[in-house]
Amino acid sequence: MASIPLPPPVALSTHKPSLHGLGFKRSSSSGARLASSLLVLKTENGRRRVRSSVCRASAVVFRDLDADDFRHPLDKQNTLILRAIPGLNDLGKALLGSVTEQIMLLENIGTLVLVSKNQLPDLHQLMVEAAQILNLEPPDLYVRQSPVPNAYTLAISGKKPFVVVHTSLVELLTQKELQAVLAHELGHLKCDHGVWLTFANILTLGAYSVPGLGGFIAQSLEDQLFRWLRAAEFTCDRAALLVAQDSKVVISVLMKLAGGSPSLADQLNADAFLEQARSYDKASSNPVGWYIRNAQTRQLSHPLPVLRAREIDDWSRSQEYKDLLRRAGQINNVQRV
Repeated sequence: MASIPLPPPVALSTHKPSLHGLGFKRSSSSGARLASSLLVLKTENGRRRVRSSVCRASAVVFRDLDADDFRHPLDKQNTLILRAIPGLNDLGKALLGSVTEQIMLLENIGTLVLVSKNQLPDLHQLMVEAAQILNLEPPDLYVRQSPVPNAYTLAISGKKPFVVVHTSLVELLTQKELQAVLAHELGHLKCDHGVWLTFANILTLGAYSVPGLGGFIAQSLEDQLFRWLRAAEFTCDRAALLVAQDSKVVISVLMKLAGGSPSLADQLNADAFLEQARSYDKASSNPVGWYIRNAQTRQLSHPLPVLRAREIDDWSRSQEYKDLLRRAGQINNVQRV
């Protein structure tokens, strides 16, 4: 999804990429952006609200879950490449620290609504439940007034993270879908995506200041960063599935982000969207189609929605996913005894 600009004092760029949100748009920032990787029920009187209860009795809780248990292979590969970049970690820590965190904290408290047990408690419960399933401490959760459906997370230097959801996203999605979005954002935190994206963004911007070779270095890193971003989204869609434990919920989120609205929601069909994804694979299987597909996705910070839908459908049928559910279920049964 679209990313959120930081206030002017910490702005880093007017055109380079940085962290991103839930959607699948091309990245373009007007400042330093740190965001990630997906939501409402109608009451009898027609008003819409998020409802939740205690942790779902049928939900499998992953009490010993490690990020690498569900990390996508492309995420693993591209993470190793980023970690091999000399000085990336040190540079990021030097440029982003407590001052930036304080700015973002005051920005959130001053302009957004902080979710808690006493403020939007149903939404708070969705976050708590999702974090419990993924074996994480729940981050702070804020709601931002915005007509652009989006959700994003920020974590600077490994400190206290937060997640923001836009009001239009809440209006677009069902309760289960909204929790899948929160789980997607938690996946970024579980895998430390926020930190690495921040560091890569800083190094990219710094390379542009080097005469001559700097532009080439920055362009190469930008290409690598986009590959990493797209791979990270596949990982966080898996986190969404681990919480939803129903692939149709995650696919429905992607479908609605591609072309949904509250008035169309009851006519959308996740199975038809999967068929659309398969037709895209078929249409791009020849050499010309492959070239067009490559050009179409190269500058995207997120994979195409149909590819994300097909990918999560495939993983939901995999032995890896089934083994995770089985292992978690066995641990839960032992602990209950």
